[in-house]
Amino acid sequence: MRLLSSGELAKELGISRRSISRYADEGLISIALVTPGGKYRFDLETVREELRKLAEKHRRERD
Repeated sequence: MRLLSSGELAKELGISRRSISRYADEGLISIALVTPGGKYRFDLETVREELRKLAEKHRRERD
């Protein structure tokens, strides 16, 4: 498993780094690791799955 920084994750997902940080702070996506310096690291596939589930939930609530 390769862990990505918030910037790398944002680039992979096509969203802003600020959104990644907000989602993590709100507990919407899982942080795989916090470095000794306090930086978040994420697993891309885990986050993709979490965001997919959030999108599905949002669609169901809208309909």
